[in-house]
Amino acid sequence: MQADNRTEAMKGAASPLYEKTLNVATGFRGRALTVDVIDIELPDGRRSVRECVRHRGAVAILARRPDGAYIFARQYRKCIEQAYIEVPAGCMEEGEAPDVAALRELREESGYGVKSLMPLGTTYACPGYSEELLHLFFAEVEEAPGKTDFDSDENVETLLFDGPTVARLILDGTITDAKTLAAWLLAKMRGFA
Repeated sequence: MQADNRTEAMKGAASPLYEKTLNVATGFRGRALTVDVIDIELPDGRRSVRECVRHRGAVAILARRPDGAYIFARQYRKCIEQAYIEVPAGCMEEGEAPDVAALRELREESGYGVKSLMPLGTTYACPGYSEELLHLFFAEVEEAPGKTDFDSDENVETLLFDGPTVARLILDGTITDAKTLAAWLLAKMRGFA
């Protein structure tokens, strides 16, 4: 019980690490995110600036077919200038529930229908500069895919790997995506994968 009280005390203004917001200015507003520049006051009175990416949240789904194959997506990620292997994932629509977004994104990116969907947990993408919250799921899917429905500006290749191959690709550094690593770990810890 004491750990819970300490955790609650560390949240928000009650924390001795609290950074008081003095001013917020929007530096950029795009279709997927906004960047705010925040003037802050540190607990000891010093002043500084934080840059915060505002994002509506996203989902990521570790999906397994009846034959034991896991579904992955490979697509080109411009920010890192390479094709990247990750679990199917995508942004939540405004007001969309995470489980609804997970079903939609998995169908859009892989074509697979879901037989069961279990929440694994949540994680912040990178809280040092972003508020993006990722909702992670494990899905059991149908044996064969249906039609995909990619966004008009994306190219996605569906890949299938068995469990030992996924583990090898993680350990050899081929799969380095944080949401994928978190989903794999949580699925293993919860006994799904």
